[in-house]
Amino acid sequence: MVTIAVLAIIAGIAAPNISTQLADQRVKSTAATISNALKEAKVESILRRQNITVLYDTSTTPSKIVLQANGTSISSYNLNRQSAVTQQISPTTVTNIVFRPSKSIDGGATVVYTICDSGSTSESPKQVSLTSIANVDITNAGSC
Repeated sequence: MVTIAVLAIIAGIAAPNISTQLADQRVKSTAATISNALKEAKVESILRRQNITVLYDTSTTPSKIVLQANGTSISSYNLNRQSAVTQQISPTTVTNIVFRPSKSIDGGATVVYTICDSGSTSESPKQVSLTSIANVDITNAGSC
């Protein structure tokens, strides 16, 4: 009886830590997925010698990132359902991310994706940054 009580107390103490770790892992996984999609778009634009458009589709559940060449979908990445992703493109006049074969982004745009977990407030948000010269970087930054 005492053993069960001790195990219950230990489980009660460990439960919040586990949920935070799971939220952190979901954020990390989503950041890696977005990073991989952007890197694939860069490589595909160079290999195919044509522009590759990256679309962030929030109309589906889960949301996804779609890579297109000449309007035809070449790849799709589903994001975690519990991930809250915001996309900021600068300058705001650029509406689509287009990778050029010259290893740059059309319009000199820079993009920042901020990833949070919708089920938790204690996780560390991550940001995936895309520079105008098509470099992709993941950092622990942003706010949820």
